Amino acid sequence: MNLQDYSVSRSSKAARVAAILTAIALLVLIAAPLWAGRADMRLMGELFLYLSLATLWNLMAGYAGLVSVGQQAYVGFGGYMLFALTMLGGLHPLVAIAAAGVLGALISIPVAVLIFRLRGAYFAIGTWVIAEVFRLSFAQISALGGGSGSSLPVAIVKSLASGRSMREALSYWLALGAAVLVVTAVYLFLRSRQGLALTAIRDNELAAGSLGIDIWRTKFIVYVVTSAFTAMIGALIFLQKLRISPDAAFSVNDWTAFVIFIVVIGGIGTIEGPIIGTLVFFALRETLADLGTTYLIVLGVVAIVVMLKAPKGIWGVIRSRYDLQLFPLGYRVKHIGQSKEN
Repeated sequence: MNLQDYSVSRSSKAARVAAILTAIALLVLIAAPLWAGRADMRLMGELFLYLSLATLWNLMAGYAGLVSVGQQAYVGFGGYMLFALTMLGGLHPLVAIAAAGVLGALISIPVAVLIFRLRGAYFAIGTWVIAEVFRLSFAQISALGGGSGSSLPVAIVKSLASGRSMREALSYWLALGAAVLVVTAVYLFLRSRQGLALTAIRDNELAAGSLGIDIWRTKFIVYVVTSAFTAMIGALIFLQKLRISPDAAFSVNDWTAFVIFIVVIGGIGTIEGPIIGTLVFFALRETLADLGTTYLIVLGVVAIVVMLKAPKGIWGVIRSRYDLQLFPLGYRVKHIGQSKEN
């Protein structure tokens, strides 16, 4: 075997083309306030925030094996921190968003120490219980509206920008920036040594441990980082909504069930999956919104069909058929025009 006949690369032609198209799409999306209406920007902003939540949940469940049904705990926590830090602490909303991420990381540390004692279904139930504890706790804080919730004061809203159009544009740009930041951060993390360790844990936890990988520490880092980003996304969500209440902030349906649906139909354990899943979810939601509760039934049927016919999701089918990888994580060995992933 002549080694000079082989080359090792992480990139591919498809990945390079995707990078160019993504850059063009980002330029178009950044200019959206010039060509899109307010309703369109609100919809796209919501799409970007759901994409961020789905990417973060996929990092935990698809790579670290931490199947949580309680991530609404950090969405709600981030939202309430935004209101508390701006209304009671006097911070600018943008500073409060960053602070919400730091506080989300700090509060996730004792939570992780507690729930990491659980495994499998018990872990999932434990995360939901933690979320309920968060909800009941914030419902008791009268300064933030108690059980009925609170609205963001007009003065705080106007501190973002002087005019309504500029505030709408800033809110949109923040959502777009959050999605780009989250996807990029997850991609770079998975390409790092920690990401390689995480992939090894996903493939075979027992073998990874035997090779010296600190499984608990790796999962702990993923949980804390994911919680921090989720809290920041939660702050952005309720900055858009301008009102918060315990039931809305800690809704398992809005912030966990829909997110799981997105990841499952898109393709769990891939970066491309949540992107495709988010687009499919919003296409279904906008198309079937007038059907009322039937819309939720259709979502359930779609999820079941995808899980039965394509367990690896839509992207899994595309990848296996066309050998595409838009976000290359592993290495590829090339020989005379042919490639085989290593």
